[in-house]
Amino acid sequence: MRRFPFVICSKGQCNDIELNMFTKIADWIDTMNDVIGRCVSWLTLFMALVMFITVILRYAFNMGWIWMQESVMFMHGFVFMLAGGYTLLAEEHVRIDIFYRPMSKKKQAIVNIIGILFLLFPTCFVIFYYGYPYVSDSWSVFEDSKEAGGLPGVFLLKSSILAFPTFVGLQGIAKLIRAINTLKTTP
Repeated sequence: MRRFPFVICSKGQCNDIELNMFTKIADWIDTMNDVIGRCVSWLTLFMALVMFITVILRYAFNMGWIWMQESVMFMHGFVFMLAGGYTLLAEEHVRIDIFYRPMSKKKQAIVNIIGILFLLFPTCFVIFYYGYPYVSDSWSVFEDSKEAGGLPGVFLLKSSILAFPTFVGLQGIAKLIRAINTLKTTP
């Protein structure tokens, strides 16, 4: 009898091969989002520095460049869109901890499974589904800034619209694997 691939354990007995395989997948996803999140987080420092320089140049020297202002917008967009999976990995997303924290590990796993399957995955799907034509149109014309002297490559910024549900969805898979493992291994 062939089992559904996400059923990692049956009747309290875990199959170590399946458990290790899914845990390795979850570990890989965690590592990927951790690396992306840590790299992208440096953009917040650069964003603050560029904004500081822009303000100083504008008000002290009466100088300014549109590309500098747009670079702050690009960095801001990349930070929020690319670090979504990292935020979920680090458990820094919005959650009502008043109810969640005192729950047992098994109940937390059940809440996580329900939330991932019925809230996270559908949301990621909708964002990707409706974002794809928007990003595709931008790529088809290699969209640039509409401002004279603005940054080229707006299509790259718009691509982060698809990266967000991808990274968050992958992290959701990792959390789902860990929640199922918790359900199956916790007495």
